[in-house]
Amino acid sequence: MSKRDYYEVLGISKTASADEIKKAFRRAAVEHHPDKEGGNEEKFKEINEAYEVLKDSSKRQRYDQFGHAGVGSSAASDGNPFGGGFGGFGQQGAGGQGVHFDFGDLGLGDIFGSFFGGGGPRQQQQRSRGRDVETSLEISFTQAVFGTEAELNLNLEDECEHCKGTTVEPGYELKTCEKCAGRGQITSVTQTIFGNIQQASTCPVCKGRGKVPDKVCSVCDGRGTKRKTQKIALKIPAGVDDGATIRLREHGEAIANGPKGDLYVNVRVKPHKKFTREGDLILSEENVGMVEAALGTEIDVETVDGPVRMKVPAGTQSGTDFKLSDHGVHHLKGSGRGAHIVTIIVDTPTKLSRRQKELLEELKSSN
Repeated sequence: MSKRDYYEVLGISKTASADEIKKAFRRAAVEHHPDKEGGNEEKFKEINEAYEVLKDSSKRQRYDQFGHAGVGSSAASDGNPFGGGFGGFGQQGAGGQGVHFDFGDLGLGDIFGSFFGGGGPRQQQQRSRGRDVETSLEISFTQAVFGTEAELNLNLEDECEHCKGTTVEPGYELKTCEKCAGRGQITSVTQTIFGNIQQASTCPVCKGRGKVPDKVCSVCDGRGTKRKTQKIALKIPAGVDDGATIRLREHGEAIANGPKGDLYVNVRVKPHKKFTREGDLILSEENVGMVEAALGTEIDVETVDGPVRMKVPAGTQSGTDFKLSDHGVHHLKGSGRGAHIVTIIVDTPTKLSRRQKELLEELKSSN
């Protein structure tokens, strides 16, 4: 399914000013926000993507010149399919699951919570699972483009190998808690002017489990866990962007008689000395001489795939963009890659010989 024209998405003309673009975005975003009754999440994402391109003068220029191919298939994503930013409405990060990305933990409701009563970014963790852990990993620009594998060494609470997380010394069993009679809760009665009020609270002896060890584990002292260094293999998908978060379910810290928490890996991408990135696009500049630009030439362009021969037509002006298809960043979703946009910078000589000056004067006189 082909994408709609970004100007059409926002309901504006191709000559719209920056202020008109912003007003159109705010109006459309509020109308179609998913948390609003009658809202449409797909339209909301489409509106945000259009705004991310048209609000940026350089992206807008490339879009006008090359269409959607000039701004990449995920121009507003920055690693997040809901868009990297929402103008005056705020910005959210992204989460992932395993080697894929999971964006369900940071819902769009947070962005417009003040308008439509959205909830918090994450639901409160239940006490029956281990603690979530957050760490960071730095990779190179090329590794982000093509993907890579890494090994994390983390010092975490893990299941006690002696008692297998049961908290009980092997050969013994769990018995019913005498304090709460196996209910996991105790009830207290408080006398007030309104009468007696009953209040239930977690049993302080069994911590709500209803059972206690007949004999606690001699290795973990009844905790069910021991801290140790763990090696965790992580696959970084091709196309991951700086600031993305990969979520590994149940790779966080362990807890007795419950699942582990999750591990969140924040990816940091080192800047490249020559390339910059916008969504699926890679951007770079190449310098050519004034004479070569006037007469036309061919140059070797450095790309992430190695040097590529590119033709510079006669009469090329400084600042002209050229597109090298399929030499950009791999799409996070689906197959294929974005483009590499090369901006030509025409060098004007600062020192000329007498003969060179004469030739330029002759050229000037002939025009």
